[in-house]
Amino acid sequence: MMMFIWVSLILVVLAMIGIMVRVFRGPSVPDRLIALDGIGVMLISAIALISILFDTIFFIDVILLIAIMSFIGTVSFSKFIEKGEIIEHDRNR
Repeated sequence: MMMFIWVSLILVVLAMIGIMVRVFRGPSVPDRLIALDGIGVMLISAIALISILFDTIFFIDVILLIAIMSFIGTVSFSKFIEKGEIIEHDRNR
């Protein structure tokens, strides 16, 4: 069982490195945004596997924090790409 978790962790880290290539060489900004979201998911997966390996529940808070920050970042970047601003100052639009 432990060997399966180690192999899974190594594959997740390798996938994260592969996604980093898309972040740096992405042909467009939306491609880079999707790659950053993928890195967030991979990071959550890696931390969950590490939590299983260490047999602890203390990393669950870290996983939740990263998930919330990844969601807020994705929404903010998407809004910036679409409208050019994140916070609208004029409410009468």
